[in-house]
Amino acid sequence: MIEVQPMSIDQLAGAVVLFLGAVGSLLLVIWQSRCHCEVNLCYVFRCSRRPPNEEELKTLANEAKDMKNKTDKMLKKEDKVLKKEDEILEEVAETPRLLPKTKSKDSVVMEPEPEPEIDKLV
Repeated sequence: MIEVQPMSIDQLAGAVVLFLGAVGSLLLVIWQSRCHCEVNLCYVFRCSRRPPNEEELKTLANEAKDMKNKTDKMLKKEDKVLKKEDEILEEVAETPRLLPKTKSKDSVVMEPEPEPEIDKLV
């Protein structure tokens, strides 16, 4: 016989969630496949493959074109944003950095940060 070790309620809940997740993902694959599915109580699922008709092929082609157009638009926007970021970074690199210099408790004066020294290894 198989002996089952005692487990806590959270371990049981985790096992149930894992089992239901596996069954759910299997059902998702079956329902999203291109099979013509019929539910049968004796055999649970009986799938028969049927080719898509012309209307389905047209809608799939239109969806693919729409997705391609959306990705192209997103890539163009991303390129514009990257170019703008590069311009901003170049402007920031050209301007001197300012460090706060305190005169008193209430007033703050900004002064340029000294350039870092580069150690040359010979």
